[in-house]
Amino acid sequence: MGARTVLTGSDIDRTLRRIAHEIVEAVPESSQLVLLGIPTRGAVLAGRLSVLIESITGHAVPHGDLDVTMFRDDLQRGGHRTPAPTVVPDGGIDEKVCVLVDDVLFSGRTVRAALDALTALGRPHAVKLAVLVDRGHRELPIRADHVGKNLPSALDERITVQLQETDGIEHVQVVS
Repeated sequence: MGARTVLTGSDIDRTLRRIAHEIVEAVPESSQLVLLGIPTRGAVLAGRLSVLIESITGHAVPHGDLDVTMFRDDLQRGGHRTPAPTVVPDGGIDEKVCVLVDDVLFSGRTVRAALDALTALGRPHAVKLAVLVDRGHRELPIRADHVGKNLPSALDERITVQLQETDGIEHVQVVS
């Protein structure tokens, strides 16, 4: 099984900085912005983006975690992690621009589950999607608004994202 690195730690930092600038351009009124990361690594990335956006705008941007486990359409198949708590920032999501953050966009099913989970929490003004990697192979009509790297891949390949906070190492690899 071979692995090739497609993003190093410094590449990830630079990519997140670009995504943060894109989000600020798309939502110039940062007081209306809420970032919700999909655990595990999407939550880490949402926290990093919050810090970066604050450094750009000078305003704190609330972020939280949106667990989608119980909203998935493939629960019968098993293999999923134990649900984690959903953490909604103070002020909630009603009438806010919510940016869902995840590490890899693949079939679109996790994002569909996130949309269901989000509507169970409230009614945002708008929902946007930011992902570190878009690997293609969509099964649902879902497209990210902010993409760090488009990485076309074969179905038998895996994209692994490892982040310092969760894995003690920082890179994105294609594993075949």
